[in-house]
Parts: sequence; structure tokens; C-alpha cells
Amino acid sequence: MSDSDDDDVPQLSTHTLAALQEFYAEQKQHPDPRGDDRYSIGIIEENWVCECVWISEKVLQLSQFWYSQETALRLAKEAIAAAGEGGRVACVSTPSVYQKLRELRSELISVCLFEFDRRFTVYGEDFIFYDYNRPLDLPGDVAAHSFDVVIADPPYLSADCLKKTAETVRYLTRGKILLCTGAVMEEAAAKLLGVTPCSFLPTHRRVLANEFRCYANYDSGLGHDV
Repeated sequence: MSDSDDDDVPQLSTHTLAALQEFYAEQKQHPDPRGDDRYSIGIIEENWVCECVWISEKVLQLSQFWYSQETALRLAKEAIAAAGEGGRVACVSTPSVYQKLRELRSELISVCLFEFDRRFTVYGEDFIFYDYNRPLDLPGDVAAHSFDVVIADPPYLSADCLKKTAETVRYLTRGKILLCTGAVMEEAAAKLLGVTPCSFLPTHRRVLANEFRCYANYDSGLGHDV
């Protein structure tokens, strides 16, 4: 292979490599006790990271920020309560919550995952490809206002991403909205979706640089921020 060929091979930054090494170390310390479980976020995350080692850093935009187990469970239970028996839940860019909903194996609701990362096609018909840059580019069988509750977490902390995600949320929901995003987006979220902060504070498996909050537009079980 020539030097020019070497130059064409995608390289990861020192920061990215360090993050991957940290992830591998965590995986060794905390193996997944459930084995071959197709609903396991850990399995999907591990496979994704292994594949990304050899592709360009630009593709690492697919990185997921996984909720802690406690947060995913709390949000999943709230979604079930909000949807009610026979209700429908849309998880928009929230695979951690979708996974918890499936773990709970509630027969009371149906749920769909709207997600950009096609590795989540392992979820079968529950998976709906979603690109926030095309907020309403959804399959024809996804009708407007067909979900009792929508829980969304815009993939990027930006006004543009929130605005486009909000357009999707408004299209999908029959009324109830749960939103997880940065505290800095509070004013914009209120204008776009009519949500207010909850007293419940979501956490992630890794510490984020920005303060993270949960918002709702109804009297949720997540408490009111006062």
C-alpha cells in the first residue's frame, strides 16, 4: 500500500479513541447478563462501536447517549401511564426508553421507535427510520396524531434540531408530550411544544457536559419544577 493510500484510510481523533477505550473498559467490567437478548441496548451499542473503529470520524455522529437504567425505567413507566390501556407510544430518538418498554413487556400499549441509526432494525416492525432533517418524511402508514404520548430526545443540542424534532412530535402526538433535552433549550421548548420542566432530572450512563432536563406538556408523574 502506498503512502497516498494510507492517507485515504479514515483516522479517529485522539479524543475519540480515548472514548472508545473507555467504553471497552466498561464493557469488560459490566458484561451483559442477559446474553443474546435482541432488545438489549448494550449489545447494539457494543456492535456499533466495534464497527465504527474502522470508519471515518464523521460517521461517529451516530453516537448514542444512553440514559441510565433508572432514568430509562422511570420514563418508560411514565409513558405507559400517560398512554393508558390500549394506548400508543412513539419513542423519537429515545432507544433506551423503547428498550425499557419492551423489557417491561406491557400488553397495555403498543410502541414504535423513530430512529436514524439503522442498526435498530433488529426491532423489526417497531423500527421506523427517522431523520430529523426531514421531520415529516415518514411512512405512509404513520398517520397524523396517531400516538397518545410522544417521548422525544433531539439528537443534537441546537435550536435547529429542536425545531425540526418538534415538528415531528406535533405531527405524531394526540396531545401528550415528554421531551428530554438540555436546560438551555427550556425557552425554545416551551414556545415550540408548550412544555414545562419536570422536577425529575434524567441521568445518563456517562456524564454530559450540559445540564439535562425533562419537560412535559401535561400533569405527569415526573413532578413539576417550582
